[in-house]
Amino acid sequence: MDQKLLERVADIHSRAFTVDAHFDLTYEVANLRERGGKKIIEEKYLPQIKAGGFDLLVSAIFIDSFFLPEMGLRRALDQISFLHAEGDESPGQFCLCRTTAEALAAKRAGQTAIFLSLEGAEPLQNDIQLLRIFYELGVRGLGLVWSRRNYVADGAFFSPVSEGCKGGLTPFGVELIQQAENLGMFIDVSHINDEGFWDVMDVADKPVIASHSNCRSLAGTMRNLTDDQIRAIAKNNGVIGMNSVDVFIHDQSGDANINHFVDHVDHIVNIVGINHVGLGLDLCDGFQNFLQLPEAIETQDVIKTHAGIGEFTAELVVRGYTDADIIAILGGNFMRYYSELLG
Repeated sequence: MDQKLLERVADIHSRAFTVDAHFDLTYEVANLRERGGKKIIEEKYLPQIKAGGFDLLVSAIFIDSFFLPEMGLRRALDQISFLHAEGDESPGQFCLCRTTAEALAAKRAGQTAIFLSLEGAEPLQNDIQLLRIFYELGVRGLGLVWSRRNYVADGAFFSPVSEGCKGGLTPFGVELIQQAENLGMFIDVSHINDEGFWDVMDVADKPVIASHSNCRSLAGTMRNLTDDQIRAIAKNNGVIGMNSVDVFIHDQSGDANINHFVDHVDHIVNIVGINHVGLGLDLCDGFQNFLQLPEAIETQDVIKTHAGIGEFTAELVVRGYTDADIIAILGGNFMRYYSELLG
């Protein structure tokens, strides 16, 4: 990267409010703290986050299938508790936020803002009353499913598997979406199957997001969105977060690179315009896999850490995106969305 390009990238980042709409931070914090770790966010993650200029992370509460169903609720609550313990050990470093106003205030105070979101409603099982409890604990996002079946709907598998008849939203799923919207939570359709996706679009009254999903026309995994799904999310003013995991970028995942990654941005922009694309990087390379579950898949992050986001920005510059366009992609679009849903 030549000096002029480096300077332009640095200038853009200095003016952007940068958002990663999906990062399994609390999941990894719990894994490490249970093994004696302390100040994990401050020492392991914040240096990279700050180097990349990220102002807001949406931390997904994810539960390994190993713990389901009996321990789903406990694992989710533990992750929230561990996040608070991290905050006690690292005062002034990051802030659990519930609104965009709080996230903006965190940046002014020199802190990294964190929103909480469920990655799959498994901790609730089929108890609608628990949703209010998570809301009161600061959870503002509801990812309906992971890539498995729960009481809400069926997830989209990463690659074809033997399964029975696929389902869409259950009656509980319909009720859950309605209750989440009444509380003021945002709905996330990443990981849901096609049948469930279209049910969500029929049921939801407010805009929805796909926090970490790419374009199926460029990488054929069912975890990605079809062009019609991209149009549907944009039509109701939602946003799609670009996922940097190689299997979601290129069908020959080992060949995936930053150019292929930005191809997904181009594709969405060409279909629905600049206002509906953001970042949901889903970075996983730095995580330690403690369980070695059979459902795990071999993946690599094209962007290795948050500190590496400059490579992505540089490619946008090279492709002719304006500074305003890039600032929108880096976080402006998601902040517009969160502001509308969360205040």
